[in-house]
Amino acid sequence: MTQQQARAPRRPATSTGAPATGVERHGIEPVPDSECYGTPRSLFWPWAASGLSLLGIAYGIYVMGLGLNAWQAVLTGAVGYVLSFVLVGLVSVAGARTGAPTMALGRTVFGRQGNKLPAVFGYVSNVGWETVLVALSSLGGAAILARVSPEVFARPGGRAPTTGAQALCFAVTAVSVVVVGLYGHALLMKVQKYLTAAITVMTAAYLVLMAGRIHPAALFQGRPGGLGAAIGGVVFAMTLLGLGWVNCGADYSRYLPRDTSGRAITGWTTLGGVLAPLVLLVFGVLLNAGDPALAAAAAADPVGALAAALPTWFLVPYLLTAIGGFASGAIMDIYSSGMALLALGLPVRRPLAVLVDGALMALGGWYVLFVSPGFFATFQAFLSVVGVAMAAWTAVFLVARWREHRTGSGPDAAVPAVRWPAVLSLAAATATGLGLVTSADPHIARVTGFLLTDRAAHGTLGAMNLGVVAALLVAGVLYAATAPLSRPTTREGDR
Repeated sequence: MTQQQARAPRRPATSTGAPATGVERHGIEPVPDSECYGTPRSLFWPWAASGLSLLGIAYGIYVMGLGLNAWQAVLTGAVGYVLSFVLVGLVSVAGARTGAPTMALGRTVFGRQGNKLPAVFGYVSNVGWETVLVALSSLGGAAILARVSPEVFARPGGRAPTTGAQALCFAVTAVSVVVVGLYGHALLMKVQKYLTAAITVMTAAYLVLMAGRIHPAALFQGRPGGLGAAIGGVVFAMTLLGLGWVNCGADYSRYLPRDTSGRAITGWTTLGGVLAPLVLLVFGVLLNAGDPALAAAAAADPVGALAAALPTWFLVPYLLTAIGGFASGAIMDIYSSGMALLALGLPVRRPLAVLVDGALMALGGWYVLFVSPGFFATFQAFLSVVGVAMAAWTAVFLVARWREHRTGSGPDAAVPAVRWPAVLSLAAATATGLGLVTSADPHIARVTGFLLTDRAAHGTLGAMNLGVVAALLVAGVLYAATAPLSRPTTREGDR
């Protein structure tokens, strides 16, 4: 996106024309008004599809694992989900107003070169989530194949799936994700709508089959956790959901007409992102309350653990449901990661950026499947690191948008190479946040927890993972205090 495109305002538009067919032509340049279409309600479908996976049930198990009883897990999960997805909705408003994807919008906040730092953060977040979702698909899919056809897909003498079964499931999901990502926005919006409908039906069937294993009375039983565990639950829920999507919000609203209601965009985005995950969270909490041993199995392979009690005849539909749910989230990630890669300034077209993402996703999947000490340890560590960086970026970005709205002015006509208040606020807040979170993955632990003593890291403070909240507050306060000190800079190269 050129500087003239970055600062040129879009004209108000009320177009409701159909989206272009075929491979999407636009990269990170603003979408022309003539190609804007849809209503805020259309945002419900991709965000609903992104969260409608069986992993949402495992989230309920994971939140209870923080030392909370059932009702606390539901409450903290709901608060964390809503708070985090409201942030996604607020970022989405900027997409409709400018027609540009999220990470490209950061150039007016961080500067032409300064925006490369948050673009790297956003890219790592998206590729990481792609890897997690597709790896989970292969773990769960392979476990199901080993039960359905043990003579082909199970190791001799047991029910453990073969490496070939994992590789097959990984390949099927990864190729599907890359193909939709290559075609872009129009196909993505259409695919997500149908995926949402199909996965909803199959997920409902799973809930019915497993209903006999839940104990609603357990919702009000069990010893409640302390304040530290409750705060940790809210923070963990935020990293599980919205903080993994904040750097993507504008990518899916950029095709809406410019004069679309901001409240409607925020509302439909939040509703779509929170509704299905919250229902699944409650079911997961009740399922775990009735079978506490489920938590240990879900930590290693959540999809396989949730399938253990299913009748054999439903295993194949369950497998398709699991793969479809993970694919729907990965599709959105690979589309947005391509945008983040372009925002870094790489001279490639969007389809090639998607192929690069697919290759990195394969490498990441190899680590998760064959190198990491365990899925949950790596997953929780990844959530903490990404949550810190995305919380800091969100605070700076939204404060910048708020300052523009309060003063009634748009971005400066001249965008310098680096806007130091934004860049330094992001860097300082991220470093602070990483120093206050802990990790059970020994490889990721090398860059976390350095501001905590050993006692604090293994105690309540470490369990709270306050680094995410600290990053959000430090970045917002620091940028709000230093931004007025920066003056617009006009340089010859910016004219």
